[in-house]
Amino acid sequence: LDMARTLTASRALQRLRSSSSAVKNKLRRQTLYQKEKLNRNKEKKERKKKRNEEAKKMGDQAPPKEVPKTLENTRVAEETTVDPEDLETLQDEKTDEMASYFDRLTAPKVLIISITKTSLKTNIFIRELSLCIPNSEVRLRRNVPLKKLIPEAMKRSFTDVLVVNEDRKQPNGLLHIHLPNGPTAHFKLTNFRRGYDIKGHGRVTSHQPEVVLNNFCTRVGHTVARMFAALFPHDPQFQGRRVVTFHNQRDFIFFRHHRYIFRSSKKVGLQELGPRFTLKLRSLQKGTFDSKYGDYIWLHKRKEMDTSRKRFHL
Repeated sequence: LDMARTLTASRALQRLRSSSSAVKNKLRRQTLYQKEKLNRNKEKKERKKKRNEEAKKMGDQAPPKEVPKTLENTRVAEETTVDPEDLETLQDEKTDEMASYFDRLTAPKVLIISITKTSLKTNIFIRELSLCIPNSEVRLRRNVPLKKLIPEAMKRSFTDVLVVNEDRKQPNGLLHIHLPNGPTAHFKLTNFRRGYDIKGHGRVTSHQPEVVLNNFCTRVGHTVARMFAALFPHDPQFQGRRVVTFHNQRDFIFFRHHRYIFRSSKKVGLQELGPRFTLKLRSLQKGTFDSKYGDYIWLHKRKEMDTSRKRFHL
């Protein structure tokens, strides 16, 4: 019995020594980790090869291929997920703040505001954003408070106000205010890349673009998507072949601007026009901007909300 215990202890000790995490020397630990990784990959390939051989032998009776697990297909079910064709959702759309746009009672007119002294990169971002959104105007804020600026924008028939913020000479925030009754969305802005820096980029034309909104599933996401849609004209000019895409993936909203090109009667390609950037929703507020007394529909609280990597809010 004592001999058996000694053997078991020695085997456990050998496993511990072979494990890369137990080795204190950094170079040896890295070498062991690479060996473990190669062995795991080799075993994985062998299992895959064995499955393929069995599937060939079984023919039509072979079991279906396993679907790989991702954060998207294993996401935690969100209570506020909506169905666009649901009667309750359709009724809400008829009475929300963007209903006048979708009923074609108002045409979009967008005001893009910057601070008084902006950096070169922020100026480039504002200029390229104004080229993406037809019927938009760029104005300097001149240190005027937003509460005073919003009534002036309403008098001049603007339907939306976009406020670009910067930090350390980089654009880092976007405030989207829908007029006249809100809502107001605040986004963190990252990964900006101008069109000139994109390989094979094209020139932006004056045609009105198509708008593609992907993967906005929840009630908050649905509202944000409708706000984005209300920035663009109702009738796209298809001869321009311009497409603006807002793609939501894991609560990050990726902005892309393309032109599709007919290479032949069967093949279609995409040419990116730029810019490209990423948005992350920080808050959604009822009404127009009011940082002190505003009523928040949704507010991102990291410690309370980001409890699982599989939980998404848009």
